[in-house]
Formats: sequence, structure tokens, C-alpha cells
Amino acid sequence: MACTTLGITSCTERPQPLEIDNALTAEEIAAGRFTPEVMWKMGRLAESKLSPDAQQLVYTVTYYSMKENRGVTALYLRDMAAGEVRQLTDHASNNASPAWSADGRWIYFLSDRSGSQQVWRMTPDGGEIQQVTAIDGDVEGFGVNAPQSRIWYVQSVAVPGAERLSSDIYKDMPASKARIYDDLMCRHWNYWDEGKYRHLFVADMADGKAAQGSDIVGAEAAWDVPMAPYFDMGEIAWNNAGTQLAYTCKPMTGTQYACSTDSDIFVYDCASGQTVNICKTGERTTQPFNRFPGYDKYPVWSPDDSCIVFRSMATPGYEADRERLIRYDCRTAEMTDLTPGYDYSITNVAWGDTRTLWFIVPYHGTYQLGRLTLPEAGVANGQPSAPTLVTQGDQDINAFTMAQGRIVAEVTTMRQAAEQYTVDPADGTLEQLSEINGEIYKHIRLGQVQKRWVTTTDGKQMLTWVILPPDFDPAKKYPTLLFCEGGPQSVVSQGWSYRWNFALMASQGYVVVAPNRRGVPSFGQEWLEQISGDYSGQNIRDYLSAIDDVAREPWCDRDRLGCVGASYGGYSVYFLAGCHEKRFKAFIAHCGIFNFESMYGHTEELFFINHDYGGAYWEKDNATAMRSYANSPHKFVNRWDTPILIITGEYDFRIPYTQSLEAFTAARLHGIPARLVSFENEGHQVFKPQNSLVWNREFFGWLDKYVKGAE
Repeated sequence: MACTTLGITSCTERPQPLEIDNALTAEEIAAGRFTPEVMWKMGRLAESKLSPDAQQLVYTVTYYSMKENRGVTALYLRDMAAGEVRQLTDHASNNASPAWSADGRWIYFLSDRSGSQQVWRMTPDGGEIQQVTAIDGDVEGFGVNAPQSRIWYVQSVAVPGAERLSSDIYKDMPASKARIYDDLMCRHWNYWDEGKYRHLFVADMADGKAAQGSDIVGAEAAWDVPMAPYFDMGEIAWNNAGTQLAYTCKPMTGTQYACSTDSDIFVYDCASGQTVNICKTGERTTQPFNRFPGYDKYPVWSPDDSCIVFRSMATPGYEADRERLIRYDCRTAEMTDLTPGYDYSITNVAWGDTRTLWFIVPYHGTYQLGRLTLPEAGVANGQPSAPTLVTQGDQDINAFTMAQGRIVAEVTTMRQAAEQYTVDPADGTLEQLSEINGEIYKHIRLGQVQKRWVTTTDGKQMLTWVILPPDFDPAKKYPTLLFCEGGPQSVVSQGWSYRWNFALMASQGYVVVAPNRRGVPSFGQEWLEQISGDYSGQNIRDYLSAIDDVAREPWCDRDRLGCVGASYGGYSVYFLAGCHEKRFKAFIAHCGIFNFESMYGHTEELFFINHDYGGAYWEKDNATAMRSYANSPHKFVNRWDTPILIITGEYDFRIPYTQSLEAFTAARLHGIPARLVSFENEGHQVFKPQNSLVWNREFFGWLDKYVKGAE
């Protein structure tokens, strides 16, 4: 194979590029309809990174082949002045996680072009391609320091003494297929614990080549860096001098791990080889806290390396607590809460200069870009400014990159998948930069989105999104769906989903009602926290307030209402099935909680249900827990009277598929029309292209039969 195509091929034999079938057919163009098949032809933008001089923007786009049932990710480069875009890597291999060298000369990235996933680098014009790491097994994430003298990388390693497979424990029984455990966390999210963990390695670099790294977590550490189950590489950060590495870790195992959210920030010093847990040793504080018993994540070094800011949750065992922004002074070990009294969580933090922090904040059903200013050095009792929102409007800013005062954000709405926008740092004005899916939008019609404030049963105002079908005619009547959000603590925002897509639902002729019911972020902590211990209470009434409010519209067909949801939304569907008073003609529950008692024994991260249920089902003196278990959906199946579609993934260990089996059994034994769709190779979500099309056909087939076709 020639070594010149796009400037990115190596001289080793490589597979043929994946054929991307993303052009709309003549029939699709003529129909002008947004369908699941059209959705899977869209390119998926991610990982935008400005060069240090802000003149170039590297990013990834993933395209899928439905025929091959897989996708491929390639790197692209935009010249910010000329607007020209160049594809840097072909579709013969996956290439992701682009990162600029501090001098702007190199783009480092992950690629599986050599047969395993390794770190590579190239010049911004796609030339001088070379492999940086050559490590047995896959590199799952990396970071090169500013001098390019060291690299950190993450790799899965077998931990001595943590053997779980019977064939490893009993060497004379190689055909045995058992897993053996003495403690909890046998499985997590979508995988069984088989004695392997992600560890963080640091290696020297010379002439663009990495040496073998040292495991700085410890070869016998039976925990992960970054943390399971998401393994977010944003939890690891070099300082600007390239001499120290900050990272997040929860160094626990078994029952302690399952019941705790107590992660901390650790700092590793390359010269001494020493590691310090700054959350447990930083005792000097300006606020009344000396420990950090909840989640502490995402360290970010200041430009002068004098301090680290990180996101911190104060409440142990509460994974949805408000994320405070904490500053750690590297010279004095002093801790300062930079957002005291702020009623919203701070995410995606970045330094602008030594006095300015930028971040993303969930606000009123959207995600906005915010900023705060730190006091000048030497000012006695100086306090940071209150966080302020820089952007506004009905959109989600999902990520941003900045350099030399220029900001580029990845933005979505309910009518548009992620695209790049420039952000004016002075007034937050957004200007669209990319058109990844412009050709598709040109040929399809999408409905409008209405912003509606609904009065709840306790007299509060609830933001509810109403998504209308294309070519909406208020003189007609439309079947209408109530969407129940998962989480439960997740925003019903202006996001674009490739699994639960509101525009897609509306394009099939449905009005979609999506309420920000009690328990979702972006409306303050009181609104968020109300749901814990009250799953069957106010948030259920909020759902009904939203659908009843919309049902009063003349264009809503009250005789053709459906109710759908996943995860906590699936629980909501199960519960509403027992109390909806014949509002709905059909239900769809994806990976929902059905039986609280069996869920307590089936799931893995016990801290979640300990907090949100109030405790275990055997705590008979615990009033909150007993109220939760008394209102488990399975106790109300005698009231079920409506057809229900139940979908699950057999690798879902958060809300295991057994919950769906219980619900399906209960529905059929009560004579309810029901259908079970169980994906053997999916977890809590459905990701694979052909599985997704099957999911959508089942989803809309059920609704069309029982909601559109309702008599």
C-alpha cells in the first residue's frame, strides 16, 4: 500500500476504508422526512480542539455503515481564517482524541492503524506521521506534557491477587467457566470484574517516541484511574511545567466501593515519584470544611501552576449533588470554595487567564457558558465574583475549546445535532462555524419546539418542552407522547440524542411533551433534591400536570396519548401504568426499575439507591426507605390496564434486564398486551447501528399500533 494517501498511511498493510453510506436516497429526498435510517447517516461531531495560536481547529467526525454495523472516526482540520476544512485521516482505521502539542507543531491522537490502539502524531498538514507508543495491548487515553518530554497513558492491566476467573485460580481447570467473588462490585455498568483495571502510566519521551511507562497507581491496586464506569480521561491533567500530574481516583474495593462516592484528587510528582492526596491532606481552609467525603473530580491547573481547581460534591453517597468549584493552593494547601451559595452545578472548567475561569452550567433546561473572576493576588479577604452566564438562548453548549481569546463551542438543539459555533467572549453571541450535516438538513423537514411553563400541583412553574411535528397544523388533532426523563437527576435540555430523539418522534407525526419535572438539575438545588426519597410523589404529579396541560390544546388528541421513558423514565412508565386513570393508550419502558426490593440486590453502585430510596428494604425503622419500597411499581400491577412494550439490554448491570423480565411476566399474567425486546449485546443504552434500527422499528411500531391506531 502506498504511503501517501492523505499523508496519513503507514507502510504496514492496512484494511480497506469502511464504505460510508450516508448519502440520502432519491426516495428519502422526495419524502423529506426525518427517519431512523436518515438519522444514522448523520456525521457525529466531537472533540474540537483549537491550536495554541487559535488559527486551526482539529476535531473528529464519526460516520456509520449500516451494512457493516459499525462506525469509523476520522480527524479533520479547519483553517479558522480561510474556513477551509481538510480530512486528515482516512476511514481505514479509527482515529480519535486529538491533542495539540504546546508549540502547535504536532497533533497527537489515538489510532488503531497498527492493529492495536496506540498514540500517534502528525503535523497539522497530515504529514510526518509516526507512532509514539508501542505497548502490548490498547492505549485507552493519553496526555503529552508541554515540553513533550513525558506522556501519561491509560491501559487495562491484570492485577495480581485479584483473579476472578476459575481458570486463573485453578490452573489445572483451564476449561472451567466460573467467576468467583468474596465481595461486592462483581460487575459494573456493562462488564464483569475479571481482575483487570485501568491504570495510569507515566513514560519518558524522546524524539516523539515513548519509553515503557511506570504504573503510578500501583501494580496491586484493584481500582481504576480514571474512574469506572465512564473512564473519562478528563479526570487526568498535566501541570503546565510538565512536572506533575493530577488525577481522580477512588481507592476502594468491594462493599466500601459500592457504597461510597468518596473520590479524591491526587498529585504525582515526576521527580520524586511521590503522590499526595490533596483532598485528605489540605487541612488549611477558608471555608468550614476540612474533608471532601463526596465525589471530587476533574482537576485543572492554573496557567502558572500555583493552584488546582476541581469539582466537588459535599454530600457523601449522593452522585447528583451540586458540583462546587474548589481551588487548592499548591503552596499553602489552602482550600477555597469559589462558588459558595451558587445554586447550580459547575462543569467543564477551563482557565482563561490566571484570574478567569470559564465553565458550562445547566440553567433552565439548557446548558450555557459561564465565567467567574478571581480576586487579584495580594488583595486581603478578596472574594471571587459571582458566576455569570455569558451565553443565553435555547441551546446546549456541550463542550468548548479556547485559545488566545477565541472560543469555539459544540452546540446542539432539539432540532440540530452537534455543530461548531464561535462564541464572542464579551457578549456570548453565537455564530455557526460548521455544517457537518448541512446536506441532510437541506432535504428534511423538522418541527418547531415550544417552550412552555406549566403550573404544578403545588403551585410552582415547570419548564416543559413541546416538540411539534413538521408542517404542524393547529386545526388538526395529533397523537401526543409524554416523555419521562431518566437519571432521575438529568436535565431535559436542548440536547440531541441518537437514542431518544425528540425530532425523530415528532417527525413520525407525534407531539412530544418533555417536562423538566422535579428532580432535574438547572432549576436550583431545592427542585433537584426534592425527588430523593419521593420517587412516587411530586415528580409523578408533575408528569401528569404537563400532559394534562398540553391535552387541553385543541390540536392534542386526548384519546391518543402515549407514555415513554428509559431508566428512571422507565420506572416512571411502570409507576404511571398503575395510576394514570386511563389517560394513556400505550406505554414503552426501556431498562426501567420495576421492583425496588429485587433492584437493591441486582444493581451494583449501592450508594445511588441508598441515597435515593433512603436505604435498604430491610431497614424497617427507616421511614423514608419504607415509603419508597411501599410504592414500588410492582405492587400496583393489579391496576395495569394498558398495552406495554418493554425493552432491555442483557449487559445492563445498572438496572439489570431481570427488572424488565419481571415487568413483562407481570403484564402477561395480568392479561395485558405486552412485548419484550431484549438485546443480547447491549447494555443500558442501545449503540449498535442495526440494533438501533430494530429498536426504532419496535418503538414506533408499538406506538403506531396502540396510539395512532387507538379507537
